[in-house]
Parts: sequence; structure tokens; C-alpha cells
Amino acid sequence: MKAIRFDHYGEPADVLAVTEQSVPQPGAGQVRVKIQLSPVNPSDLLYVRGHYSGVAPHFPSGAGFEGVGVIDAVGPEVEGLSAGQRVFARNSEGGNWSQYAVVEAEKAWPVPDEFADEQIASLMINPATAILMVRHVLAVPRGEWLLQSAAGSELGRMIIRLAKYDGIRTINVVRRREAVQELKDLGADEVIVSSEGPIDEQVRNIVGPQGVDFAIDPVAGQTGTEIFRSLSEDGRMLVYGSLTGEGISVGDDPRLTLSGRRTLEVYWLGYWLPRIDKSGFFAADRPALPQLIDECLDLIRQGILNTSPGKKFSLDDIHYAVTESESVGRSGKVFIAPNAEDN
Repeated sequence: MKAIRFDHYGEPADVLAVTEQSVPQPGAGQVRVKIQLSPVNPSDLLYVRGHYSGVAPHFPSGAGFEGVGVIDAVGPEVEGLSAGQRVFARNSEGGNWSQYAVVEAEKAWPVPDEFADEQIASLMINPATAILMVRHVLAVPRGEWLLQSAAGSELGRMIIRLAKYDGIRTINVVRRREAVQELKDLGADEVIVSSEGPIDEQVRNIVGPQGVDFAIDPVAGQTGTEIFRSLSEDGRMLVYGSLTGEGISVGDDPRLTLSGRRTLEVYWLGYWLPRIDKSGFFAADRPALPQLIDECLDLIRQGILNTSPGKKFSLDDIHYAVTESESVGRSGKVFIAPNAEDN
């Protein structure tokens, strides 16, 4: 089979390569999935660059953390799954950018036929992150302001729609003025352009001198620093990435560090999923992860957490795919279609 591999960290377009591999065999408690689609997410690219905390590849390594496909082989000791079922496949160690992938049976979820492959392939990382950050970790109350950067990203757009649905007001930071009206059409209450002045000053011009109580940031660096400065005295900020590869400065302004109790927290889906049953976020009468997936599917069905499909690339075009995924102004989520020649 064909599979994407990399044998050292680096820029994805430079280090990812198409290789020939033996078709893997599922072991006990595992299934083999013929992958139909797998998204190119920022976390995938951070993983290849060596910037993804908590998950270290074993070189040579595969890539691709989530996807959709059809089970074509079932290992021993697997119950409730069978060959021919379409499933969402969560590959915690990366490897879905290949024609076949072996995953733990507990991470292969049968999915309703009503959902398109693009929606199921992107089921977990973005929709679940939006739900957990907004509704559960921050638990933003109805009517409050939520500030977010990278608002034009696929996840940023989901957060705008989810906040609108939940009655939360959003202030959204973008880099390009061209994106302002588009996000307002999605339901954004306010959109500010980072190049048009310090973010914290623009935020206070909207909400007043007190600042905002809730903020989300995947950018870090100067953007993250200005997001932190936008917080109220009791404000909470979640950082779920570092697109700049830089840190956030919280100690260079005594007014922020010596007054109030602003909180800077890290959000990582890989931290929460193993702990979700003990989180208290969901009802205790059944396992929490199925409840989270049901919540994702329900909001996708309503068009709130749906993914906007972008271009699809074969494995042979992996360099074009990863370049397109980070291009400015691209439209929709980029996908890898490992078995495109079969369609």
C-alpha cells in the first residue's frame, strides 16, 4: 500500500514522503480501516514539525490523526464492529494518511449514513474542541463576550456559529480586512483586524475598560499577549496552539500581574479525552465520550459545527496538500484521499 511517512522533524512539504508499505494486520482489539478521507489539520503539521506536545513520533512515522473509512479486517477480541462498516477512525499516533490504517477498536466509531465523508473525517478535532472549550472548560455563560483569535480558521468559524447558537457574543480577531464581512455574515458580533491597532485597545473600545471575561487563542506570540491584555480582572484565557511558535508575555505589565486574578490555561484535546469520564462535563449515567460524539453529530446535523470542504489531494500530491492547507485565504478544509484511484 501507499503511505505517507517522515523520518525526521521538519517542514511538512520537505519531509513528508510517499512510501510503499506492507498492508498492516490488526492485532487483538484492533481493526483495519481502508481510509477514504483524512483532513490536514494544524495539529498534523505541528506534529511533523516537532511542535506538538504530548505525542512524539517513532521514526519513521506516519501522519494524520483522524479520518473516515470502511473496516476491512477485524482482529481478535473485537466486539460490535465488523467488516464493511463505515467508521470515524481516531489514530492517536498518526497514520491515517495511508491507504490502510490499523486503529484500536475503541477509537473506531460507526457513523450514520446521513453524514458526508467530509463531516465524519473531521468529526473529532475541531467540533469536539469547540464544544469542550466553549461549553465545558470555559463554560461561557449566555450573554457574555468571548474573544478569539484566528477567527477565520475552520475552528474559528465553528466557534462563531456555536457561540451564536448558545447566545454568546463574540469578538473575532483576523489578519485581513477582507475577512470581516464574511465572519459577520456567519454570526460574528464584532470583528477586529490585528494590523489596525493593538488588540486589547480595540477590544476595550467595544466592551469598555473592564475587558472580557473569556478568551481563546491558538496563535500565541504578540497576538496571544494582546489577547491576554484584553482580559478583565477575573478573565480566563485558553491557549490551544502556537501558530507563531512564540510564547505569550504575561509579566511585562505590572497592572496585569499585580492586580486581579487573570488566568491563562492550556487546552489540549489529547489531555481531555482520556479524562473526560472524570471531568464532570457530561451526565454520569453513561460514558462521556459517546455523549461528546453525539453532541458533535447533532451540531453538525444542524449546520453549526459542520466542516467546509476544500480541495482533496491524493497521497502522491501530499506536498501540494500541506502547502494548500496553510495558504492565505484558502477556502475550506483540505483533505487527503488515500484511495482516490478507487473512486
